[in-house]
Amino acid sequence: MKRFLILAAALALALTLPAMAATTKKQKGSIRHVVAFKFKESASKEDIKKVEDAFRALKPKIPQIVSLEAGTNNSPEGLNKGCTHGWILTFESEKDRDDYLVHPDHKEFGKLVGPLVADVFVIDFRAK
Repeated sequence: MKRFLILAAALALALTLPAMAATTKKQKGSIRHVVAFKFKESASKEDIKKVEDAFRALKPKIPQIVSLEAGTNNSPEGLNKGCTHGWILTFESEKDRDDYLVHPDHKEFGKLVGPLVADVFVIDFRAK
């Protein structure tokens, strides 16, 4: 009976360990946060420049941002749906991205950009 219990415990452990390892294993690859803005027609060039500068200024203010890239659309495909400006932010983890989303400087940026954009597109993914 004792051998049976030891064997049953070993089997249960063997079946449980891979599942535990999968949930505790750190996922590989950084998180990319891709943002595209379609500005309102009423947004002036100066307004747009303020947004560009303010977005770039988030990197030194928010330590979770690993990198920040920005640019204006130059695709010949015509599939931008009116979005003219794009940013790619890199984070080490979903937690870092989530911390960025609620960071006071990000919230303040949202107050600046909110009245100037007609639409925003955001997609996040784990880079592999």
